[in-house]
Amino acid sequence: MDNKLYLVIPCYNEEEVLPETAKRLKDKLSTLVQAGKINPDSRIVFVNDGSGDRTWEIIQELHKEDIVFSGINLSRNRGHQNALLAGLMTVKDHADMVISMDADLQDDINAIDAMVDKYLEGIDIVYGVRSSRAKDTFFKKATAEGFYKLMNAMGANTVFNHADYRLMSRRALEGLAEYGEVNLFLRGIVPMIGYPWDVVYYERGERFAGESKYPLGKMLSFAIEGITSLSTKPIRLITGLGFFIFIVSIGMLIYSIVRHFMGATIVGWTTLMVSVWAIGGLILLSLGVVGEYIGKIYLETKARPRFIIEQFLHEDA
Repeated sequence: MDNKLYLVIPCYNEEEVLPETAKRLKDKLSTLVQAGKINPDSRIVFVNDGSGDRTWEIIQELHKEDIVFSGINLSRNRGHQNALLAGLMTVKDHADMVISMDADLQDDINAIDAMVDKYLEGIDIVYGVRSSRAKDTFFKKATAEGFYKLMNAMGANTVFNHADYRLMSRRALEGLAEYGEVNLFLRGIVPMIGYPWDVVYYERGERFAGESKYPLGKMLSFAIEGITSLSTKPIRLITGLGFFIFIVSIGMLIYSIVRHFMGATIVGWTTLMVSVWAIGGLILLSLGVVGEYIGKIYLETKARPRFIIEQFLHEDA
């Protein structure tokens, strides 16, 4: 029987949630197997991203108790996106379809049923999309939605209100494997693959234990990483800004000449100071943006491995 499903769960210091997460996901797989939708040899794969707590020990214990649980231990912490990619690339030859999700299970696991149904209908990529943010605070909602709008405005096209909860077929994973960049932003890369896709809407719940791994500062860093990894639009904006300032400078030149012949040369002191500070700030900002891209080029040319797997706990039935 085909339709072998693998669940890939990146983990970083998740000892508080793993036992409950494992229980709920195992029950969900059992339900899908009993319904005849997936292969009985389907697996749950936890990816330990260099955790400093007992996360890897718990994964090892789960694997010893039941082979439905597999584990991937990275040699060191590589970040969520690299840990997720490590899981996807490791299991792509074992599975017919793979669903990625976070360990805290804030993403509704019941949406897995609808994702599998769409896969069985011939869809290669199914995005889990939040139906609303009614449970979020005003600040959280504003910053989260602003994140997606900023990404799209800067040319890094993403699926609105979609994180990394998605189903991908083996064919889609093989397409993803063709993208070799070191600076990863999977939310922007996956839509580039093409192939038939669809969405499943769900309500996101509260984290039942542990702390969020994406505070505001990390979200801003994540947005910058995504924009500079996928789009050159910020550099184009700098070019446009430079052209605009050039036009303004011509206007200021004409204004200064007119004021000179009118005998009122001292009047422009404030305008001059503001112009100097404004242009100086824009130059520094522009250098920062260009430097960000140069840094990306530097890292890409080194072609360092995106992850190193220390151990893979897996048994085929």
